[in-house]
Amino acid sequence: MLLDLSEEHKEHLAFLPKVDSAVVTEFGRIAVEFLRRGSNPKIYEGAARKLSVSSDTVQHGVEGLIYLLTESSKLMISELDFQDSVFILGFPEELNKLLLQLYLDNRKEIRTILSELAPDLPSYHSLEWRLDVQLASRSLRQQIKPSVTIKLHLNQNGDHNTQVLQTDPATLLHLVQQLEQALEEMKTNHCRRVVRNIK
Repeated sequence: MLLDLSEEHKEHLAFLPKVDSAVVTEFGRIAVEFLRRGSNPKIYEGAARKLSVSSDTVQHGVEGLIYLLTESSKLMISELDFQDSVFILGFPEELNKLLLQLYLDNRKEIRTILSELAPDLPSYHSLEWRLDVQLASRSLRQQIKPSVTIKLHLNQNGDHNTQVLQTDPATLLHLVQQLEQALEEMKTNHCRRVVRNIK
C-alpha cells in the first residue's frame, strides 16, 4: 500500500534534499519529540538560524516529516511500500535510505504515542432485553401498550458499566433501520476513503 501524499506535503518535504543528512536525522528526532511533547517554536527558530532559512520553512519540513512517519506507522506499511512512496518524491537514494531508517527506528514508538492519543471509547460487552406489554389498567380495560427494556453492558478502561434504555417497538424498529442504513452506507467507496484517511 503506497502513501498518498498531497501536493502540500510534497512541498513541505521538498526542503529535505537541500540540507545535510545530519540535519534530516535531527529533523526526525524533532518530529518524534513533537509527537511526544508537542510543538516548540524555539527549536524551529534555532534550526532556522543555523540553516539560514525562515523558521516557517523548518517548521513545514518537520511537519512534512511528521506526516510521512505518522501515516506510515498508522498504516504499518512495509519497507518496500515505504521506499516506493518516498521514491515518488524524487529524492536522492541516500536520503531515501535515511528516511527508511528513520521510519524503521521510530515506527513502534510512533504507534505507541498515537494509541495513547486515541480517545478511549466504551466498547460493547453484552446485552439483555425484556419485552413488557401492558394489557389493561384501572381506567382502560382493553389496551395493548408494549415496551422494550434494554440493559446494555459496556467496558471502558477495564471498568464495566451498565446503561438501561426503554423504548416502544416502533422506535426500536426505526433505530434498527437507521443502523442498517448506516452499515450499508459504510460499504460505499466514499465512506471507505474517509475511514482509510481517519486511520
